[in-house]
Amino acid sequence: MNNNPIGVFDSGVGGTSIWKEIIQRLPYENTLYLADSKNAPYGEKSKQEIIDICIKNTEILIAKGAKIIVVACNTATTNAIDVLRAKYNIPFIGIEPAIKPAALASKTKSIGILATKGTLSSDLFHKTTREFASNILVIEQEGTGLVPLIEANKIESPETERLLQQYLTPMVEKNIDCLVLGCSHYPYLIPQIKKILGDKVTIIDSGFAVAKQTERVLNEHNLLNSSLELANHYLMSNTNLETLKTVTFDVSLNKKIVFTNQKAK
Repeated sequence: MNNNPIGVFDSGVGGTSIWKEIIQRLPYENTLYLADSKNAPYGEKSKQEIIDICIKNTEILIAKGAKIIVVACNTATTNAIDVLRAKYNIPFIGIEPAIKPAALASKTKSIGILATKGTLSSDLFHKTTREFASNILVIEQEGTGLVPLIEANKIESPETERLLQQYLTPMVEKNIDCLVLGCSHYPYLIPQIKKILGDKVTIIDSGFAVAKQTERVLNEHNLLNSSLELANHYLMSNTNLETLKTVTFDVSLNKKIVFTNQKAK
């Protein structure tokens, strides 16, 4: 199984921000990415709907030989990863908002969390906040509307800028010095976010930590690929491939990447 791919899925193209960190850290690992754009955003769905979708995505990746699966979505992780781990006999890596490092780094004792409704309302999110940020002012903000705009390749649109201004300005007024991006789509908005927040606010996402954890778990299960050949990467979408191609253009020039359509579930 060591030559088999690392499977990654998300509610669309956002998880490619995690996927990029993985392929940078593990250049000889083959990967299989599923952009479930048809069902985006997950954050507006019920817990059971999210679980059912995650099971379908997992079974697609397992059928294609995935040796480990990275759930590159905060909402999917916080609502479904325990079910997936109990149901399937392969390792799963999850992603959740990086509240702990933000709380530890904050000097103003005020941090912002930009995430989906599904993540902010989850038991795991509340447990993590209580554990690591009980003495911190945590300003939670649902990023309603941002994921559909990113999926529509409107990352630099006036509408995206308007929503970010609406969501982030109250955080600036509360003197945050750390902003946690609680959705894997949001790193693609960092240039616009920096224009609003300035240089005094540290933006924290989970990509590097997830890639590091993926390497650790692969090593722990003796699943690291011993081949030194250039890895193959298969990127699938169950809607239009154009946005997926756009957001991965920066790495597609020097990687062996194949884009394919996946039948919508």
